[in-house]
Amino acid sequence: MLDIARDLNVSVVTVSKVLRNQGRISEATRERVLRRARELNYQTNWVARSLVTQRTFSIGLLLPEFGHPFFAEIARAVALALRPQGYHVVISSFEEDPELEITEADALLSRRVDGFIIASSQPPRRIGLFQRIQKSKVPYVLIDRPFRGLRASFVGVDNRAVGRIATEHLLARGCCRIAHLHGPDVGIASDRFEGYRQGLEACGLRPYPRYIADGGFRESSGYFGMRELLKVNPRPDGVFCYNDPVAIGAMKAILEARLNIPNDVAIVGAGNVPHSDLLAIPLTTVDQGTRRIGTLAAELLLERIASKRSLKPVKILIPPRLVERESTQRRFSEGDCGNGGLPGEGISG
Repeated sequence: MLDIARDLNVSVVTVSKVLRNQGRISEATRERVLRRARELNYQTNWVARSLVTQRTFSIGLLLPEFGHPFFAEIARAVALALRPQGYHVVISSFEEDPELEITEADALLSRRVDGFIIASSQPPRRIGLFQRIQKSKVPYVLIDRPFRGLRASFVGVDNRAVGRIATEHLLARGCCRIAHLHGPDVGIASDRFEGYRQGLEACGLRPYPRYIADGGFRESSGYFGMRELLKVNPRPDGVFCYNDPVAIGAMKAILEARLNIPNDVAIVGAGNVPHSDLLAIPLTTVDQGTRRIGTLAAELLLERIASKRSLKPVKILIPPRLVERESTQRRFSEGDCGNGGLPGEGISG
């Protein structure tokens, strides 16, 4: 900065303001400083800056896995929102392992990140990780997976509404034996199941236990879960899947059984992941506003970093919306269900 100031006959303060994109500097001076900085291959010394500002201008993004399209889209949205504000995102994956999640969080704390955005896999009532972050006075925002009993800001979709919308859509398309491929042991899976139950009960039905199978959260687990559902007699004619990868695996199992999608079995996923509209049978899904989750979480975290006082936790639930495609566009008549819908133990009224 001293070199640039001397070369251009301006003050070091002016150079500093231009390079930090702060203050009221004329466009002509700003351009001269930036041009000379490029000529000298100027690089910000972030270690030195952090000593002065007490900030590293880095954000820790803790995700269950890199490969899932939902979390990849979240990471992209977070980066796009933070980059213009001069922040860099440090992404860490913990493979749905709560112990590894703690290790990764500790590593990021030791690197003095300015804040966290976390999709946590910590078991219910295990709040030790969050207590450590709070003790370090590092602000954080939870995404996707709410943590009951914890006073923390959260951004995610209304998961009960996801399950209810999916189930109501299958009912509207004439399905009466609606199964559910349940997700892993996290809060959102329970909420989606609760929405599924509410959707059935609104039509005088209740979940039939044999129509509920473990679908996990991957394509492979959805495939094996669907194979189990196809053994049930009578066979389900509609399935709400925990997420889109599970739905894709379920579709593979249905087609291998030489059944028709959607006329024999209609399928609804959740997430609206990229390319779900490009499948051989385009997938009906419930969009959960993935990019908006990432953007709002980043904005919420920046607000907390900038604040000189502790802010009250904010909970943002994004309303989901149905995206109808061919996997549920089945032919049916009003009398399809008749009295032979669900087995006796699964119907009420």
